[in-house]
Amino acid sequence: MPVVALVQARLGSSRLPLKSLLCLRGTPLIDWVARRVARSVLLDRIVVAIPDTPLDAALAAHVRERLMPLDERIAVFCGPENDVLERFRAAGAAFGAGRVVRVCADNPLVWGGEIDHLIRFFAETGCDYAYNHIPRNNRYPDGLGAEILSFALLSELAALAKEPAQREHCLSYLWDNAYRFAIRTFDPPDADLWRPELKLDVDSPEDFRRLALLPLHVDMPPQELVKLFR
Repeated sequence: MPVVALVQARLGSSRLPLKSLLCLRGTPLIDWVARRVARSVLLDRIVVAIPDTPLDAALAAHVRERLMPLDERIAVFCGPENDVLERFRAAGAAFGAGRVVRVCADNPLVWGGEIDHLIRFFAETGCDYAYNHIPRNNRYPDGLGAEILSFALLSELAALAKEPAQREHCLSYLWDNAYRFAIRTFDPPDADLWRPELKLDVDSPEDFRRLALLPLHVDMPPQELVKLFR
């Protein structure tokens, strides 16, 4: 049952335009995401799922020219701009996903090792959905992990979700109806990463400035990262 990471990326952010191609310490943010996700040993494919717009054609070209040569698992998929749920479903179908790991391109410091912990946790617990990308009922920093569910459930959500917000935010239907699903999370296995107060994602110019001023490098493990915030 192939495990496929779907990286949700775009250039049309209103708060931080062209965000995925902004350079953090000389490296575009999408490269940070792809290279750090590629640290996972349990992922079969890493698909950058972007909107099929003229603006985002530049991002698709970047992925093909710069990222796909780095790792044979990396690919790109273009789908609906506003119906992100359908973009994800179609991308998962195109690459034969059995399990889908959602990664947000706003998380340049995501780490493949923490994604592997998530994949193992999901397999061991048999839940419907698991996450470690946000500090909700766990002690993870914000932006270090991801979300996982079966492709079958993703397809079910795509069939059930009707509200525009549930199409634009691809897992909103699941959270809106959380009582129907077995949702699980967990703490980082390494207690040094118990830092739920840390925000490692990039939503705004201030977030970008904060990270740009730190002595980061693209292969920095999370244990070294969290020390920079002490």
